[in-house]
Amino acid sequence: MTDLTHLDAQGRANMVDVTDKDITSREATAEALVRMQAETLNLITEGKHKKGDVFAVARIAGIQAAKKTSDLIPLCHPLMLSSVKVELTPLLDQNAVLITAVCKLAGRTGVEMEALTAVSVAALTLYDMCKAVDKGMVVEQIRLIEKLGGKSGHWQAEKEST
Repeated sequence: MTDLTHLDAQGRANMVDVTDKDITSREATAEALVRMQAETLNLITEGKHKKGDVFAVARIAGIQAAKKTSDLIPLCHPLMLSSVKVELTPLLDQNAVLITAVCKLAGRTGVEMEALTAVSVAALTLYDMCKAVDKGMVVEQIRLIEKLGGKSGHWQAEKEST
């Protein structure tokens, strides 16, 4: 395991200096899962939820969250994202919604936190819009799926067995 990059020699928190890093193409993909009652998922997918298009609002929230990550996560660099895509996929057989975010940029630091923040806030938005009909929803499996670029190169999570 490597040393923690956000601590100085005295153990104090600090922002990592990326000044001398090369600008490279970087991409990160994250996902989250929201489990709910079948009736709740049907309301969403059939467009019958009284609050409107739940997926559209959650998608926009995820995109906005990725853009605001440095305001939310201490010591996180503000980034000029070139692309943020958030997808919400109903998994009818699991009574769940899979949320995936892909963030891209050309820069000196990675976009993992932006992708993770995007799926987290999209999931919380979905919960917020549906809590009146299903308080028992569960947000789970927030995780990084893949990252590309930078000094450490390509990393991919192991496939989960189902």
